[in-house]
Amino acid sequence: MLFNSYIFIFCFLPAALVVFYYLSAKNTRVAVVSLVLSSLFYYGWWNFNFVFLILFSIIFNFLVARWLQSFTGASRLRSLALAGGIAVNLSLLGFYKYLGFFAGLMNAAGASLSVPEIVLPIGISFFTFQQIAFLADTHQGLTRERDFISYALFVTFFPQLIAGPIVHHAEMLPQFKKRLGRSLDWRLLNVGLFVFVAGLTKKVWVADTLAVYADAAYDAAAANIVLTLAEAWAGTLAYTFQLYFDFSGYSDMAAGLALMFGIRLPINFFSPYKARSIIDFWRRWHITLSRFLRDYLYIPLGGNRKGPARRWVNLGLTMVLGGLWHGAALNFIVWGALHGAYLAANHAWRLAVPRWGGGRLGSLVSWGGTFAAVVIAWVFFRAADMDTAVGVLGAMFGAEGFSVSGRLQGIAPVAAVGGDWLRFDGFFANGLVDWRWGLALVAGAGMLAVLGPNTMEVARTYRPVLGLAEHGVVQSRLKWRPILGWAIVTGVLFGACVIKISGDSPFLYFQF
Repeated sequence: MLFNSYIFIFCFLPAALVVFYYLSAKNTRVAVVSLVLSSLFYYGWWNFNFVFLILFSIIFNFLVARWLQSFTGASRLRSLALAGGIAVNLSLLGFYKYLGFFAGLMNAAGASLSVPEIVLPIGISFFTFQQIAFLADTHQGLTRERDFISYALFVTFFPQLIAGPIVHHAEMLPQFKKRLGRSLDWRLLNVGLFVFVAGLTKKVWVADTLAVYADAAYDAAAANIVLTLAEAWAGTLAYTFQLYFDFSGYSDMAAGLALMFGIRLPINFFSPYKARSIIDFWRRWHITLSRFLRDYLYIPLGGNRKGPARRWVNLGLTMVLGGLWHGAALNFIVWGALHGAYLAANHAWRLAVPRWGGGRLGSLVSWGGTFAAVVIAWVFFRAADMDTAVGVLGAMFGAEGFSVSGRLQGIAPVAAVGGDWLRFDGFFANGLVDWRWGLALVAGAGMLAVLGPNTMEVARTYRPVLGLAEHGVVQSRLKWRPILGWAIVTGVLFGACVIKISGDSPFLYFQF
């Protein structure tokens, strides 16, 4: 069920809130059960069969955690129990997400395996990583949970179930236990509604609008249509900001929904295109995934404890696996490898030139270099395959000439002409707008992303997420308050979103 859908906004969400708060005032245990059931209903809306999969995952990991808690002290059997639990989790993830990919690789090497068509369960990467982290923390004695319903709520809480953030048990369960039994906090409900609407606006008005231009360029490249320099850059920058506002919008909406229930999720997105280094970028983009990769992969591999060369190898391996987590395709692996190389180069530069970056010019150069590196890597992230990525990059850097005029108006399969790809003389289908309007939208989105305050900064007074203070919040003049003016702004934005909502516009991170 999409956050940006009428059924969610006008039916599911109000019902879930009313039932939860009504029961919370009467029987906290029943309230928890109701929220678990609501979350499972939300998860099963698209395909109810996958409810059984997530229930199996929850029950299995809870039992493994209880087994780990039964051991006293370190033992080989305890370590084997942890390894077995992680192996089962990764096996489930591997079957649904990577079986077809690896079968295809083996076939390319000469095997004759049938490549199965497996439907990927939504959110499997997120709830799998979340529970692996829980098992690892339990093994280290950092957390204990003996109540199955509380654990089920930790995994299924619907605001973060489908696309994160990847939460820690210690961040969530104490909040639920504190929240239950209390009356509705109107202040948190109000700020949660504002944060939700801000995210909804980013999604339906910015990200979905930019998607048209990104899709036109990349669909054309995938259909072996040669792009001009302008089309390649317009399409790639459109995707750069589409992905930004899509993920930023989802993160805001998830945080806002949780606030409506009196819960603060960990911060997951904080103006990453303002970063002045790749290291800083990964402290701002998908923050909880970066935390997971650092704590449960990079550090166990040795981190930076075995010298610079080993650190760079660990960074590269961590980011390659992070790329593979995003998708079972070679282009995601290349994207991860690129960021691993970026991070290694960033650390090496800091060792060689520790005082670089002072002054406005140094900051501008650092920002520009970081942004350019991120944009180039996004080509592999967006492209359907490596050939498409190489074609787009070639066009961006003049392999097809340096024409700055738009030639491609839109690419759309039309059944009336047998599904052939149609070309026009501008940048968008059916002559609605041209490529110059697309570039204007990209420029506006860029200024908003790079120069404007983010939603968490605007709502900072009410601590909308956990960990906000760690990011050095800018004291923007825009500051949300529960007053009539902000209520009008929120209402106008919400009304505009209701008009614009499309029923077939899922969040980009749903595919992961």
